[in-house]
Amino acid sequence: MAGSARKKILVAVDGSESALEAVRYVGCTLPPQGIEVSLFHVMTRIPKSFWDLEKDHAYQYQIASTKAWETMQEEAIKEFMSQSSQILMNCGIPQEAVRVVIEDRKVGIARDIVAESERGYSAVVVGRRGLSQLKDLVMGSIVYKLVEKLANIPLLIVGGASHSQRILISMDPSEDALRAVDYVGAMLGGGSGYELVLFHAVRGFDVFHQIIGRPLLPSHEKEWLEKAEQEVAEAAKEMGPAFAEARKRLEGLGIDLARVKQKIISGVASRAGAIVDEARMSGIDTIVVGRRGLSKVQEFFMGRVGNKVIQLAKDKTVWVVS
Repeated sequence: MAGSARKKILVAVDGSESALEAVRYVGCTLPPQGIEVSLFHVMTRIPKSFWDLEKDHAYQYQIASTKAWETMQEEAIKEFMSQSSQILMNCGIPQEAVRVVIEDRKVGIARDIVAESERGYSAVVVGRRGLSQLKDLVMGSIVYKLVEKLANIPLLIVGGASHSQRILISMDPSEDALRAVDYVGAMLGGGSGYELVLFHAVRGFDVFHQIIGRPLLPSHEKEWLEKAEQEVAEAAKEMGPAFAEARKRLEGLGIDLARVKQKIISGVASRAGAIVDEARMSGIDTIVVGRRGLSKVQEFFMGRVGNKVIQLAKDKTVWVVS
């Protein structure tokens, strides 16, 4: 990445341990000399109308307690930002490339993050769990809202504490998948320590049996299985050119092809499940998926592979690439 502009990375933080893991992930995974990191926090303050009660002696105690709470929150987030900045600098990111931004809430936390992201950032990074104590990605969480609203900027959802330099890229023959490949190659900047796995899963001819627990009727099973086997073979064959194009693009971006592997598995009932299982079995901490229809709420719930991977890979980092 020498000679090129630093890529701007927006890390949205709330002071939680999960947010700190997101900071560590950026420092440990992305090339330190190629990025500029903004640590961004949206401060939710007490409404100004509340302070009008100060004139009422009956509320003096509550107001004093509230002021103390707000001051404590400000001090806590400043300490968090100092700790986070030090982590990034310890990872080799220059001090001048680390920026702290604390802004008062304007519209809403998620929408304020989206507004900031539109200022030339290459990625938004967020921890999966926040101070709200949500255990997973659920309706109404900040992460869910960002998945919905960040239609044009890749979102990196950090879900674990272990950060190896092995990355699985979910592949299919689409241009969407190749855009994800391009993005990964550009973000890594030709770094020599990364190992990439181009991965494709094909649903098997026995998927019906796997789902309902019993086979088809004998009168239909032979014909259906022959057709399904043919479709599996064709799908695997179709991935040859896609893998070749992906490798060509990665090489053009400075990635050592000796560290790029490809793998196809077939006979799976769930492509998303196969992707997550492969990452776990192979010690891979980062999974990359294309966004496709995830920018629309109604499509988010329609069982797309990317959405399912986000839900299943609770202990992994998932890159949702536009």
